[in-house]
Amino acid sequence: MATIAFIGTGFVADYYMTTLANHPGLKLAGVWDLNASRLQQFSAFHGMRAYRSLEECLSEPDVDIVVNLTNPESHFALNCSALEAGKHVYCEKPLGMTYDEAVKVIELAEEKKLTVCGAPANGLSDAQQLTAQLIGEGRIGTPRLAYAEMEDGPVFKDNWRDWRSRSGAKWPGLHEFEIGCTLEHAGYGLSWLVALFGPVAGGQAFSALAFPDKGPGTEGLSLAADFSVGCLSFESGVTARLTCGLAAPRDRSLTIVGDEGTIVVRDLWDDRSAVHLSRFAEKPPLIQRLAGRFERERGRVLPIRLTHGKAVRYPFPPSASALSAFPSKIDFARGIVAMAEAIGKGEAPFFSGRRALHLTELALALNDGIGAFEPKSRF
Repeated sequence: MATIAFIGTGFVADYYMTTLANHPGLKLAGVWDLNASRLQQFSAFHGMRAYRSLEECLSEPDVDIVVNLTNPESHFALNCSALEAGKHVYCEKPLGMTYDEAVKVIELAEEKKLTVCGAPANGLSDAQQLTAQLIGEGRIGTPRLAYAEMEDGPVFKDNWRDWRSRSGAKWPGLHEFEIGCTLEHAGYGLSWLVALFGPVAGGQAFSALAFPDKGPGTEGLSLAADFSVGCLSFESGVTARLTCGLAAPRDRSLTIVGDEGTIVVRDLWDDRSAVHLSRFAEKPPLIQRLAGRFERERGRVLPIRLTHGKAVRYPFPPSASALSAFPSKIDFARGIVAMAEAIGKGEAPFFSGRRALHLTELALALNDGIGAFEPKSRF
């Protein structure tokens, strides 16, 4: 189907290697990394060819798609270099560190008649397809409101310095604290929201550094916001709130409220997440009705989060057998194979071009907490 090459062999690269097993049509020709010791460790562990230089990787005639898994600060330059070399690009989020950089990447791709796709791939998951199907069938009526959570818990209080990928890469905690959890994680929520509800017409963004002390080794670092919230108005009429953080208890759920009911997706980092459906016209389970009566008798209101609804069975088998390890269960390589399939058909992949630019612009706005904004990008 397609031959690919990895640029970047850090922590996330092992997630891609693990999930390549789901897609035998993808052939990995080789890998490259600026860090020679890390490159050797990764290529030896996986039995992969290690390119001797970036130039050798980009000049490989058989490579169709370059997968950019480097640090965010390197994304813009490497995306442009790969496009100039005539390669399609699949890029980890974001496309660039500024909106102008992201625009240049997309415009260069259009000029070269090449395709640029942006991660993450969880917006193509089985759980997303099931949720879209429920909405399309009118199971909750017209969607009106959505709450998306990207809270990863107080990781800086954990033993994150000991975390390693399959091939031994350290989790880049200090770098993530400097870049910001929003720029790293907002895409996991935004990909779902944009896939379900279309482009954003406008919004409000706020971010803050709530915990400036992240422990030993963080002294003197310029830390990014560890909390952000965005309120988004979609052109389709849906209103959404997206929070990102790495301090509040872990919560990666999505709640969608429509005229006739509610859908709750338990974990956006799980490709086969539990999905619950509740309809306003249906009675809740007995235990919830009893609890509600008990709470009313005591003069309090039962929190709506206790109403889970009924678990929805997946009407189709799992699309992937190999998923990334804890804390996420995402088929990271699915985005690459979806890209390759679309290119093979002469079509535009879903998370490519102007849609990928839109997601990058939204993530940057939320990360910077810029207040009221109206996206410049459209698709």
